[in-house]
Amino acid sequence: MSAPVQEKIPGRLGEMVAKMEALYADLDLAAVRDWKSRGQNRRAVGFLPVYVPREVIHAAGALPVGIMGGADRIEIVRGDSYFQSYICHLPRSVIELAVVGKLDALDGFVFPSICDVIRNLSGMFKLLLKDKFVHYLDLPQNFDRRLGGRFYIQDMQHLAQGIGRLTGVEVTDSALRASIKAFNHNRAAVRRLVAARSDRPWEVPTLEYFLLLRAGYLIPVEEHTALLDEYLELVGRSGRHMMDNVRVVVRGAFCEQPPLGLLRTLERAGCYVVDDDFVLGAHFIERDLDERGDPWEALAEGFMEYSVPSASKYDEHRTKGSELVRRVRDVRGEGVIFMAPSFCDPALLDQPMLAAALEKEHIAHTALKYSEDTGQFQVIREQAGTFADGLKLWSNA
Repeated sequence: MSAPVQEKIPGRLGEMVAKMEALYADLDLAAVRDWKSRGQNRRAVGFLPVYVPREVIHAAGALPVGIMGGADRIEIVRGDSYFQSYICHLPRSVIELAVVGKLDALDGFVFPSICDVIRNLSGMFKLLLKDKFVHYLDLPQNFDRRLGGRFYIQDMQHLAQGIGRLTGVEVTDSALRASIKAFNHNRAAVRRLVAARSDRPWEVPTLEYFLLLRAGYLIPVEEHTALLDEYLELVGRSGRHMMDNVRVVVRGAFCEQPPLGLLRTLERAGCYVVDDDFVLGAHFIERDLDERGDPWEALAEGFMEYSVPSASKYDEHRTKGSELVRRVRDVRGEGVIFMAPSFCDPALLDQPMLAAALEKEHIAHTALKYSEDTGQFQVIREQAGTFADGLKLWSNA
């Protein structure tokens, strides 16, 4: 029995889901403009996937805004002229959003070091938007705290100074500790959401889970934490029924995000997604950070010691294959779907290594590719449905 066609959700829960869908569709950043209009000299700073220390932006008095591309909601006309055809879709839609004015509500942009494409995109923004603050955040690749940690702290402080010039707010240690505390509350709420989705995936559908994480990239962190808490309270007594779906783990979607139709398709094909790397920056740090000591050291420690394994990050101390196997076991996954954007070098280069680790442990897996504007899902539904049926017949999980 596959998941039914999406129906209108009644009551307060339905209102919340509708609000999250509206935020997702808000390419003009009306929510950001509204936030800025409610105070003098308010500034908003956009950031690209996967991870940036949002605490620094928050402590500088600005609103951190996640830029996740235009998905299937914008036609790429000018963006295609900036990049070659054999790269992922995300940078083309981000350029399109910029040149048509849909990112005008943002006063600055932060580009973390994910891949060469994002590095080049930051340079293009410097040329295209000369009146905006643009910072390339060069995340450390050396995980020795005396080397990579020191380098990362200096880069974060440089970022803080740049945003401070926008807002007129100095990032003091006390302000940064307060921001760490606010994001710790948010991390705890996200962990509760992740746990609820893993334990009772019929109560927290993949689509709603995804929309909840995306909402946190457009509204203040304090509002997002309250939204998560209320959602979890409501779904806990929603009376939603369990379907005969298999439990799968998804990997590869950490940067360019899948379209909503693809998420619906997975559940309709008989798959409960009980763990994933969607909107990875929202749950990139696995535990709360120190709120009392040196806040810069706390942020560096979070990235270098407590961040999740990802193809976008090299970490010599953690083996991605064994970490994936452990996570599959922890969430009682029956199989893994490698779901990467087309031409995503980090995801596709990691995939053979991860697949080998799964095969060694006799964990079933399949692979598919997508683009953020993919519009046809029948082939994916057939592949995911066949995978789910096979797990029901032969899985020992």
